[in-house]
Amino acid sequence: MAVHSHDLVIVGAGSGNMLPDESLAGWRIAVVESDRFGGTCLNRGCIPSKMFVYTADVAQTIRHAGRYGLAASWQGADWPAIRDRVFGRIDPLHDGAVAYRRRTGIDVFLGEARFTGPKVLAVGADEIRADRFVLAAGARPDIPPIPGLAGVPYLTSDTVMRLPALPRSMVVLGGGYIAAEMSHVFGALGTELTIVTRGERMLSRHDRDIADRFTAAYRERFDLRLGASVREVTATGGGVRLSLATPAGDGTAEGEVLLVATGWVPNSDRLNVAAAGIEVDAHGHVRTDDTYATSVPGIWALGDLANHFQLKHLANAETRLVRHNLLHPDEPRRAGFTVVPSAVFADPQVASVGATEQDLRAQGREYLTAIRNYGDTAYGWALGDTTSVVKVLADPSTRLLLGAHIIGPQAATLIQPLIQAMSLGSTVDQIASGVLYIHPALTEVVEQALLEL
Repeated sequence: MAVHSHDLVIVGAGSGNMLPDESLAGWRIAVVESDRFGGTCLNRGCIPSKMFVYTADVAQTIRHAGRYGLAASWQGADWPAIRDRVFGRIDPLHDGAVAYRRRTGIDVFLGEARFTGPKVLAVGADEIRADRFVLAAGARPDIPPIPGLAGVPYLTSDTVMRLPALPRSMVVLGGGYIAAEMSHVFGALGTELTIVTRGERMLSRHDRDIADRFTAAYRERFDLRLGASVREVTATGGGVRLSLATPAGDGTAEGEVLLVATGWVPNSDRLNVAAAGIEVDAHGHVRTDDTYATSVPGIWALGDLANHFQLKHLANAETRLVRHNLLHPDEPRRAGFTVVPSAVFADPQVASVGATEQDLRAQGREYLTAIRNYGDTAYGWALGDTTSVVKVLADPSTRLLLGAHIIGPQAATLIQPLIQAMSLGSTVDQIASGVLYIHPALTEVVEQALLEL
């Protein structure tokens, strides 16, 4: 076994690959990646999925063009062309990224990494040692222990976007953001969708008003089975069958393919962090303090491996913080990410930041709330929108925003000024009346919600 020594070893070439820059010039650095450079976001997550989502959005625009007086008709989807547009751009990036890192003097090891002892990592026939490690090995789809599931072919978010052909029908197991986004993609392109989820509503962790509106929208689009538990999965001549227990009684859901989208599990077990003495929590996430240091001095962890927010923008911010702490161990920066926004790129789109109304009720906290319809604005009229809303929550004494939740077109963009207000400590009154909102832009719906508070 070849033994290598480094100043820094980075495990995971997603956000971890952003760590090396000119500030670390002179360090001997290794990057270890078990799959493809770019991690989940570039290869199996954020970026390809949003390219598919945009295609689905265009398909929906065509389907509903008649409401605007346009004579357009849906003629179907060329799935191979759609798929190849996405991965034809993404797939070549791996080789270029590896070549770039090696060209700049960084050692790249491609293969599954496992700790064999404190600060000792094995990758194939190579043993890698270092004074410092940054672990950014991510997470993977969690497969529930459902009877029969292991014996049938199924898809996850890792594989569903690379299907060779557009399926005629699909069963989606799950009710979170991946289930929502992939249902939108395949449903818009012509696949018959059945969604099976244990919850009483889709996106159940979101604000109740938003989740209820989203669930109602999906009930109109798809065959939605709420409050359903899967007793067994079996293969059929044409695909898969799920035997269900639902509030309405026993039932079945059948489809040509099955997408399992029931959550993610961190890759700490695959990395064998226990052998390095690194502590994990009950969910398998690597434990870190507010500097992202683990229980072992000289080892940091970030991203999906270490936290419960599976968000690329958060992992990127953590990377910047960890880089500083590598360079300035005596003056570490501490995490202050108290305002963490997120979005679901489905149809309708959803964006959220801060507390939900049910959170505030559970805390017994006083709050003010306002909801405004897109249709109350001029641009909402242009959209012909009758279902989308902005919801804001604020503290009645400090006048600070506590949460904001939007469902409808451009939600992920509209929420940004509210994120900034929460991050910078601006009051509702300051952001409602102290700035100008362009008329007749859709941002007026945000202004109106704030003015109502």
